[in-house]
Amino acid sequence: MKILGIGGTLRKGSYSRALLLEAQKLAPEGIVIELTDIGDFPLYNPDIVLPDNVQKFKKDIEEADAVLFSTAEYNYSIPGSLKNAIDWASRPYGNNSWEEKPAAIMSESMGMLGGIKAQLHLRQIMLAINVYFLNRPEVIVPNVKEKFDDEGNLIDEHTKEKIKELLEALIKWVEKIK
Repeated sequence: MKILGIGGTLRKGSYSRALLLEAQKLAPEGIVIELTDIGDFPLYNPDIVLPDNVQKFKKDIEEADAVLFSTAEYNYSIPGSLKNAIDWASRPYGNNSWEEKPAAIMSESMGMLGGIKAQLHLRQIMLAINVYFLNRPEVIVPNVKEKFDDEGNLIDEHTKEKIKELLEALIKWVEKIK
């Protein structure tokens, strides 16, 4: 089974990407999590012909059995870079790469809420383009800076366990939907 990992933040060394890297390590045997990069997409504009990197992104979504989002929370929402990538992959009209795609979310923040508002907003956005989100378990990582060491390794065992649970549930979700 192939899962496409999409990080919501562009910062080098982002915790969102670090969570996806950890998910790769924790994935059950036979599960491949491929990470994608959305950092060099132009701002969505329907007057622009689909750039090659966006076409590849759309193809990667379509070929994946599921999508795993990992995002920070910016101003009670998702980062603009993630929204931009979502918009590109849902277009042109009639060619929505997200259609009926099983998905799950991990979120993180420096604060106490762990990105829960970003998760809620992402679910709201993706409702319009017919993504099938797994509701539980939730991976919400508050005070994220305390959960990683200086080399970017996840050191919080509880978070590792939650990621494992999420991956196992996502696999079952994909099997149920397909």
